[in-house]
Amino acid sequence: MLFTSYIFIFLFLPVTLLGFILLSKNRSLVIGWLILASWVFYSYWIPVYFPILLGSILVNFGLGKLIAQRNHQKSGKVILTFGITLNLLLIAYYKYSGFFLSMAVATDSPAFDFTSTILPLGISFFTFQQIAYLVDTYRKETVAHSFSEYTLFVSFFPQLIAGPIVQQKHVLPQFHTNNFKLDQRMIFLGLSYFIIGLFKKVAIADTFGQFATPLFTQAGTGTEILFIDAWSAALAYTFQLYFDFSAYSDMAIGLALLFGITLPLNFYSPYKSLSISDFWKRWHITLSDFLRNYLYIPLGGNRAGKSRLYINLMIVMLLGGLWHGAGWTFILWGGLHGIYLIINHGWLGLRNKFNLPPIPKIIAWFLTFMAVVFAWVLFRSESIDMALTIWSGMLNLSSFSIPHDPQTLLLLSTLLGGILICLILPNTHQWIMGWNNKQQTLDSEIPSSERLSFFKRMPLHPLTPIILGGMCWGSLLLVQFFKSEFLYFNF
Repeated sequence: MLFTSYIFIFLFLPVTLLGFILLSKNRSLVIGWLILASWVFYSYWIPVYFPILLGSILVNFGLGKLIAQRNHQKSGKVILTFGITLNLLLIAYYKYSGFFLSMAVATDSPAFDFTSTILPLGISFFTFQQIAYLVDTYRKETVAHSFSEYTLFVSFFPQLIAGPIVQQKHVLPQFHTNNFKLDQRMIFLGLSYFIIGLFKKVAIADTFGQFATPLFTQAGTGTEILFIDAWSAALAYTFQLYFDFSAYSDMAIGLALLFGITLPLNFYSPYKSLSISDFWKRWHITLSDFLRNYLYIPLGGNRAGKSRLYINLMIVMLLGGLWHGAGWTFILWGGLHGIYLIINHGWLGLRNKFNLPPIPKIIAWFLTFMAVVFAWVLFRSESIDMALTIWSGMLNLSSFSIPHDPQTLLLLSTLLGGILICLILPNTHQWIMGWNNKQQTLDSEIPSSERLSFFKRMPLHPLTPIILGGMCWGSLLLVQFFKSEFLYFNF
């Protein structure tokens, strides 16, 4: 079920909260209840794939115990390697087998049906979580935890299907020490995050989606796309993905807060970035952290000279692209961002070497934003030909004409509104933190316990319930009349 669906909002979530409240005096029962609710939530999609989630939890917990018993021994490293390989084979079979086979045989061969294997929802998230858990266990970085706490760490429904990629350090200490007592302030803050995310999803992201989808579909037919339409398609998807991803990140944080749990930030105004490196510190923050800590640094990072640095950046971004989906468009999207990062690091090297002045902020922002928009075309396109069609239109200045029809003018004004929202308005975290004059931002590196303590002592603005009530009412009306698109089935 989707976070935006009536069955989730009016049935699943109230029942889960009611059970949480009734069982709140018994910590073990609360954990068991949240596990059961999370399993029901996951099984609602395709029940046959629940055993994959359960089997993954059982195997990885057992491997973690074996690794912990043999830390820094040769056998411990062997078990770690085996565990990582096993997780990668699982995700490779379900997510990439068709893609790799298609490169070996003709895709139209009747002997191969590459669509017959349905991707288990969220497999990329819970697999990466558990790889990181095994590595952290080998490094002796995990806290004491029970099997039920580990199961909730993997299964916790707010982050199970769309992230963030939660590392054990983010939540296991909370599950181990949290008394799960009912906290009215946490419920109010959780609902605030959830309602804001719900509004961004159904009122803003889905609106941009209604503009982007027909234009990309037209490009998929091979029809020439004119300048205005091509840029409209690229920008509409740019804002659709922005508001959709930030919405799910907000809703995940809000849902977790209802139960007194803080999840890490996953999204922090990335379209305000002044460099591509800054963009990746703000966009899908938990994936960037995972790739840096468990791939980039083990590869050597920037410790082996510039050439190795550039190779490592490209490897990380290519694999990051492949993580998002099994297809050449995702790989090329990752490679394009790898090139962007190499250029960014090269420019920083030149600046330091020759003491050059920084690029003016407005130019730095424009270059970064245009690079991101250009790359999103690949990410959204179902084929390389579709992306080339959009790009050709974006670069075809000869097809530019001043628009006069109302539909195009409405689209352009909507796009202008999107960019103004991204650049001028505070993000959700800044808005909520703005209730406290001493701290305007929420640093993702602040330990969860400190963040939770900060939430509990925040003063609340009296107008907030009225604003949130209006946003909630409008969102629920839109959910009723318009179909909400879920963008993360490839994950």
